[in-house]
Amino acid sequence: MIDRSHPLSVKRQAELLNISRGAVYYLPKPTSQRDLVLMDAIDRLHLDFPFMGSRQLRSALRRQGHDAGRLRIRTLMRKMGISALAPQPGTSCRNPQHKVFPYLLRKLAIKRSNQVWALDTTYIRMARGFVYLTAVVDVNSRRILAHRVAITLEAVHAVEALQEAYARFGRPDIVNTDQGSQFTAQEFVDAVMGHGVQLSMDGRGAWRDNVFVERVWRSIKYERVYLRAYDSVSAARTDIAQYIRGFFFAGSRSLLVTHWSVESESAMQLTTNAFASYKKDTAMRRSE
Repeated sequence: MIDRSHPLSVKRQAELLNISRGAVYYLPKPTSQRDLVLMDAIDRLHLDFPFMGSRQLRSALRRQGHDAGRLRIRTLMRKMGISALAPQPGTSCRNPQHKVFPYLLRKLAIKRSNQVWALDTTYIRMARGFVYLTAVVDVNSRRILAHRVAITLEAVHAVEALQEAYARFGRPDIVNTDQGSQFTAQEFVDAVMGHGVQLSMDGRGAWRDNVFVERVWRSIKYERVYLRAYDSVSAARTDIAQYIRGFFFAGSRSLLVTHWSVESESAMQLTTNAFASYKKDTAMRRSE
């Protein structure tokens, strides 16, 4: 964007592009080791207790020996692209240019492959830094049809994964996502609806809508990511791709599908019970 060899000065180029001159010289700082350790702990807690917000995570992290304030935890959660999977007050502002689509899977019997695909993005830690994993999952078979590992949360990565899945497996009836900015972006919406596919989006805070994809993330992280310390983005891409080919696509995990479905339902019930208990305890404390 800025050409330092151009006859125009950097100042004048910045003025013409309507950007701050300070932004031209800004060099982003790498994530500190302290924050990486904290983000790893947050990620593990979020997998086990997805209903926890920044306040509860602060208490849980302190019990583990991590000293961090709620605002810091909230900042890191946003950086990781995660939030509490529980009903939230309507305080967040959505981009008015991004349309949110209704949830189409309620009471829908999913009985075949290519009926419903789900897309989601999750945080993946590395030895230094982190990346994001976006995957296309067939809801019926639980197979990962395509995926992308990237350093940013942009719609282009989700679009690339979706187009790869189209090329290899055809088109589904419905694509379901959460309300993340990469999925509400017009580029992604066009990639779905432009192929005659219906777009469905989870309700805000409705963690049950995406429970099976969350189960995929749990498997990948506990069975692979947490056992590794990736030293580069390419190493993360290669290792995660190898795991997905071996367990979620090649069929070696197919014998576990029935067990996995039962386990997912059990995990959902446990989380429901835990959240109900939390609400009851909170109500009792407020009444005291």
